[in-house]
Amino acid sequence: MKFVIAIEPGTETTAYGVVVPDLPGCFSAGDTLEEAMDNAREAIDLWCEAAIEAGRDIPVLKSIAEHQARPEFDGWIWAAVEAPVERYFGPAAKLNITLPKLLLAKIDTYAANHGMSRSGFLAEAARKAMR
Repeated sequence: MKFVIAIEPGTETTAYGVVVPDLPGCFSAGDTLEEAMDNAREAIDLWCEAAIEAGRDIPVLKSIAEHQARPEFDGWIWAAVEAPVERYFGPAAKLNITLPKLLLAKIDTYAANHGMSRSGFLAEAARKAMR
């Protein structure tokens, strides 16, 4: 899943701070921008693992634009990081669906052009539709 992160710029004496606005209390930091983003992935993974183990759901993710409107993040850097948290949702289940052939071809082309599998694309589309 892709998660929006807000990055507070660092200085020569302070690290880059990272907040994951969709996951309350999920934050991290790093001495470089790259390290901050890597550490954010780890923080997201740990947050999601703890939430699922506690029987909580992962919140519905909002867009960068929705978060940018929040005044507490004024002047922060915005990014999205991929964190493979789907494994916490349980084992994969096979599904047999029927779609028009042309639509299926368009799905496959789109997914391939965006580095996704057909299943990954359909899962992401379903999550977005259920927001």
